Amino acid sequence: MLSISDEEFEKLISEQLDTLPEKYVKGLNNVLITFEDEPTLEQRDELKLHCNQTLFGLYQGIPRTQRSNGYNMIVPDKITIFKNPILYYVHDVASLKEQIRHTLWHEIAHHYGLDHERIHALE
Repeated sequence: MLSISDEEFEKLISEQLDTLPEKYVKGLNNVLITFEDEPTLEQRDELKLHCNQTLFGLYQGIPRTQRSNGYNMIVPDKITIFKNPILYYVHDVASLKEQIRHTLWHEIAHHYGLDHERIHALE
């Protein structure tokens, strides 16, 4: 497993966020982007993940396509990047950066209302 400090991982998230198309990043109003070491059991249960399934990131919130005019005073949407599953998957810093970028794009796409089928088609 690749080893990296939390500070370095957070810096890579910020750097990779800056590489994504500006029009999508600018539209991330009221969205917290953070990281955790692992998904919680509750998150895994909610997503119905099997023990052999890996989760690199998670979007929690109300997608922009589902918001109504009354959408205000709402807690921020949240994008969580899971550090350890990514570190187990990659083999060097270049692939780490690419996986973080890919995971960010995937979760941001959920924020914009895209489902997995549409995300994969765009990729």
